[in-house]
Amino acid sequence: MALTPAVTVLCENSNEVFFDVCKLLLSYADNILRDPNVEKYRSIRVGNPTFSSKLLPINGAVECLFEMGFEEADTHLVFPKSASLDQLKVIRESIAAQRDQRLNGGQHIHLLTEAQVQSPASSSQAVSSVPTQSSPLVSSVNFFVTLQSNFKHVLLYENSELQQKARSYIPYKLLSSTAEKKMKFAQEAETECVLGKEDFLVLELLRWFKYEFFSWVDCLPCSHCGGPTQNTGSLSPTIDELRWGAQRVENHYCKSCQICTRFPRYNNPEKLLDTRRGRCGEWANCFTLCCRALCLEARYIWDSTDHVWTEIYSVSQRRWLHCDSCENIYDKPLLYEVGWGKRLSYVLAFSRDEVVDVTWRYSCKHPEVMSRRTRVRETWLLHTIIRLNGLRQQSLSVDRKIELSERLLVELVEFVCPRIPKQGELGGRISGSLGWRIAREEMGDANSGTTNQGPCYVFMPTEKEKRDKIIHVLYNTTKDQYCRVSNDFEVIQCWDRCVWSKKSVFRIVENDWDMVYIARTEGSSNGQISWKFDFAPAKLSVKSFSIRVNHQTFKSGDVSWILQSSLMTTNFSGNGRMQSLQCLNGSSGFIVSAQLTGGEGDTSWQHAQLFRQSLKETGECSFEILIHLQNA
Repeated sequence: MALTPAVTVLCENSNEVFFDVCKLLLSYADNILRDPNVEKYRSIRVGNPTFSSKLLPINGAVECLFEMGFEEADTHLVFPKSASLDQLKVIRESIAAQRDQRLNGGQHIHLLTEAQVQSPASSSQAVSSVPTQSSPLVSSVNFFVTLQSNFKHVLLYENSELQQKARSYIPYKLLSSTAEKKMKFAQEAETECVLGKEDFLVLELLRWFKYEFFSWVDCLPCSHCGGPTQNTGSLSPTIDELRWGAQRVENHYCKSCQICTRFPRYNNPEKLLDTRRGRCGEWANCFTLCCRALCLEARYIWDSTDHVWTEIYSVSQRRWLHCDSCENIYDKPLLYEVGWGKRLSYVLAFSRDEVVDVTWRYSCKHPEVMSRRTRVRETWLLHTIIRLNGLRQQSLSVDRKIELSERLLVELVEFVCPRIPKQGELGGRISGSLGWRIAREEMGDANSGTTNQGPCYVFMPTEKEKRDKIIHVLYNTTKDQYCRVSNDFEVIQCWDRCVWSKKSVFRIVENDWDMVYIARTEGSSNGQISWKFDFAPAKLSVKSFSIRVNHQTFKSGDVSWILQSSLMTTNFSGNGRMQSLQCLNGSSGFIVSAQLTGGEGDTSWQHAQLFRQSLKETGECSFEILIHLQNA
């Protein structure tokens, strides 16, 4: 039998680290074996500086103590009187053998016989291992492994050859030229534009990465017939897949062909430049590399609730900015907590120079987040981060250290005051299949104005719309996109991305009939959808209001359109013609909603339809709102 799991992991450390840890571990074991009845030798205080700095951070070290027979008891590790001294000796001799082998220049891993691994007192008794139940110490070890792994991984982005390869894929001249044009346009429109050219370049890089370079994978098409597949579990990675960091390989099975298509979850950004596909892990990994390839200061963001993204340092704004390449989102840090409904606890930023706890940037509910941070002690996390940064920054210049300290100080000041949600941070996740988003509970916060975990987007005037005092919004069902004409023709993809609330409705495409529309979900008797406009924060109100919507019903299907503000509630027609309604004049906000009911038989859900449109009518819009504003 091979080495025990803990000793195997311990052997993966460098010689310098390995020898230092061996000295301590053998000292603990020898003291007990020499004087087994002396209590002080059977107890190790977890808070001891030697233990916390020289054992706790090292892969396999604490696990070896557990394999020896130590157990956790509050603030100490203790070797109970019931523990086997023979077992302790077996692990001690295994560690000593590996040390001696390295000192003698041996390269192969020493193998233990089955008799050596098992306790001599009872050959049927399995070796004790690291406790399977989570405990404060085990949690600290696991958390440290995560910190260390991510901190090491980001150094891949600094490889000059890899950066050159990334640059060969990026259309830098085109992105840079477009960014410069948009910057000049913004400067002409705004006298105090805070965005610099780098900021506009990041915006273009995000757009290019999402829409032209990388692709999302729910399930790969069948490698044989090209048809749909289902994820039916995991496969063992090949040697080549492991070489590129694919510890997991998904089995995407085709029922028609009865064959599987492999989907390795590669973790090496170089490989991702070639595959150009994956989920949020692959997206953030490759996008962060692309940012570093363009000499943008970037860091990889890890969220313990299972998401990752990127932050870019804006020189012009002198702050770190949130960038999510999966969503093509820029500087919307509350998106996850407020929009997706995530219950955040730990969000950490990793770069070539430092690791920073940035949890507070992404939350407006600090007390709630604090109550969930129970995996490790706060003092332990703080000291561990300080120690990691100290080691990483040893070779940095004094000026660079000062620069990092000043930036950190600015961040800490930013973290003190919780943010207020802004427009664009209120919608649920759009990347990934509907089922995948629902399974991850990232469709939105049901307590923030949504129904059925739908999004809660609010139309609020942008700076341009405030100046022009006009909001003009269109929706095209065929293209499945909103166009905010009044905001430089801003395009927002996906029918529910700008929705305030929804219940039991979805967009259906009938390829047989070349038609597309929004209808109730199958089996539901009532469907609802609404859009919200709010001008109060901008101190504006409605001067005039016009709306155009259309619907189509069959048999006993029915659609009711409702306009609601704080002053009134009224019904209006969905006849497809532009209607001017005076009832909203002077209002600081309103909600437009539609209720879908009625119908007959098994297909009753289809008998009330919104925005029905031919797939060939790409230029026609089914929903239009035009609002002229005035000072409130």
